[in-house]
Amino acid sequence: MSADTILEASEIGRMFGPFKALDGVSARFREGQLTAVIGPNGAGKSTFFAILSGALRPTSGALTFRGKPIGGKPRHAFAHIGIARSYQITNLFPRLTVHENARTAVQAKRLGFDIWTDRSRFFDLSDAADAALEAVGLLALRERVASSLAHGQQRALEIAIALASEPALLLLDEPTAGMGPEETRAMIALLERLAAERTILIVEHKMKMILGLSDRILVLHHGRLIADGSPAAIQADPNVRRVYLGRSHGYA
Repeated sequence: MSADTILEASEIGRMFGPFKALDGVSARFREGQLTAVIGPNGAGKSTFFAILSGALRPTSGALTFRGKPIGGKPRHAFAHIGIARSYQITNLFPRLTVHENARTAVQAKRLGFDIWTDRSRFFDLSDAADAALEAVGLLALRERVASSLAHGQQRALEIAIALASEPALLLLDEPTAGMGPEETRAMIALLERLAAERTILIVEHKMKMILGLSDRILVLHHGRLIADGSPAAIQADPNVRRVYLGRSHGYA
């Protein structure tokens, strides 16, 4: 494994009964890159993403993080070793404030299931929560109830919650889902800032966004990896054009 490889998937397979969702997918993810996973509906990208985040175990193959096997670890262990994930559907505590949502994530990371210690004694938890909110531009809204935020702000808060666990690798599942043009532009700007400081893996269906944002793109089709390269290489790949776009020219 290369010294700058943070996560490696080797011959990952996943069966759902007789259905083969993934068929021997291998990929290395480098430190400091923003990598996108794309593909048409049913390509296997969501299954692959779930396996990389620990939400699903592979049927076959191996997964290593910084050279150590993690494929059999429970989901919560992924967060503790430095892998955090946001979800396509916003997953917040709607009645808690913005700050309380972020603080809860910090507590889960640092204190685990300790129910005896008074959390108010840990002032650094509040500071860490505020740092995560500042990173996504929500510090000024820290006292707002999460349910009162606009959709784009809620997605940003979910990313702050993921950042609160201080991950080395951040996995984002369609972060612009349900957003209009203005909110999408704000999210892209946020992702560009975050990508300058950490390693990011993203699943997203907006092709123009992916081409302009990513360092590298992986393309899945029918559970197999059919292309892996720079945005320019992916854009020029005739096989990608055929199976992903259904045509041999241009990108939507």
